[in-house]
Amino acid sequence: MSTATVPAAEALAPIDLAEIEQVAHLQTRVDRKYLVPLELADQLVGEAVPHGRVLTIDGRTGFGYESVYFDTDDLAAYRAAAGRRRHRFKVRTRTYLDSGHSVLEVKTRGSRGETVKERITHDAETTTLDRAGIAFIEERIGDLVGDRELVPTLTTRYRRTTVVDAAVPMRMTIDTDLRCGDGADEVGLDGMAIVEVKSGARATPADRWLWAHGVRPLAISKYAVGVAALRGLPGNRWRRPLSLVG
Repeated sequence: MSTATVPAAEALAPIDLAEIEQVAHLQTRVDRKYLVPLELADQLVGEAVPHGRVLTIDGRTGFGYESVYFDTDDLAAYRAAAGRRRHRFKVRTRTYLDSGHSVLEVKTRGSRGETVKERITHDAETTTLDRAGIAFIEERIGDLVGDRELVPTLTTRYRRTTVVDAAVPMRMTIDTDLRCGDGADEVGLDGMAIVEVKSGARATPADRWLWAHGVRPLAISKYAVGVAALRGLPGNRWRRPLSLVG
């Protein structure tokens, strides 16, 4: 993995994870995603987050992530997302490459359409599901999966920079160097950043800055884009990011 960073973020004051939870823990939030060139993401941080602070651990401001997504042979999770079905799910392991810590995560939709995310610890050395992991998944989405087996379907790797502005409040993640692979082939979003702005109901200065620069929110799922690109599936909601995958 390359070491692309966001230079403007490195100039911000540091903040640690515990403090982020105190100053920018958004219980009810709106998430807006944007796909922008790296240079514009850097400009965004430098111009639209004057009171921003950057997550910093051991002097680093960019962190490597690896996720392994599990789906059925007939891609039930992908097809539910593509069809915007009310009852959909996502199962993945997420490994924080700098620390080696790994979790198994299940994401579903709540009764009001909100995303519900639950996780347990996972052995970072394996891409298979142990008994505890299978039981955890069955308890949460057994009715959606049925007797179909969940198998590793896609691996994504990227680097993340997290910027917080307590005055708004807002939390913004900037993901770069995205690569998606299925064991046989690999694609990525070279030279692009996925920016996600998490805030209350109102638009933030970062949102308004992006809008002023002609960038609008869009639907993007790393898993869905990777699967669609590698398997030649219809773009559906993800036509723009798919057009940039290489």
